[in-house]
Amino acid sequence: MEKIGVLIVDDHPVVRQGLKNFFEAEGELEVRGVAATGEEAIEAVERLHPEVVMMDLVMPGMSGVEAIRSIKESSPEVRVIVITTYAQDDKLFPSIKAGADGYLLKDTLPIDIIDAVKSVRSGRSVLHPDVAQKLMHSFSNRNKGSMEEKLTPRETEVIELIACGLSNEEIANRLIISDKTVKTHVSNILHKLNLAHRTQAALYAINNRHNSQTDW
Repeated sequence: MEKIGVLIVDDHPVVRQGLKNFFEAEGELEVRGVAATGEEAIEAVERLHPEVVMMDLVMPGMSGVEAIRSIKESSPEVRVIVITTYAQDDKLFPSIKAGADGYLLKDTLPIDIIDAVKSVRSGRSVLHPDVAQKLMHSFSNRNKGSMEEKLTPRETEVIELIACGLSNEEIANRLIISDKTVKTHVSNILHKLNLAHRTQAALYAINNRHNSQTDW
């Protein structure tokens, strides 16, 4: 089985070593390298070609958000999980907008961090429960009107499956359509709902489902 290559980015040596130890003890993961700054992270992604990057946000020089944006622009296939002590809006929302595929806090259990790496590698999104709650509240305030009013029936099916954690390939198999068609639907969904990323789409669908159940 091919291992998932991981790059660890954090300015604290103890954190880098701790994550490295967790991942090296897991047979399906391989630590391709470590970096202490955003600049080093960008260079390491180009040189080491990891599948998943674990990204701290507050580092000397370039911030984690800037690094995420640069990595996603040059290597959109690379999945990025933020792992930080900060859950404030000024860190959370820019990270998601920049393209982060996951957002974990450093109190997350090691086994859950490992599961998060596997999940984002397969096309899913992962969020710490506190973070998910913040994002859902934000969408509740920002987006008016039901999801069904804005999307076609097929797009509604796709976004619901995204909310269930399915990857594009899994959605294609479930709906018996091509991966390319799924990607087109996802692009249309993001455009119609004014969202930047499939993580936001998943949370939008979950929030819409919750509102539909309580609006009576």
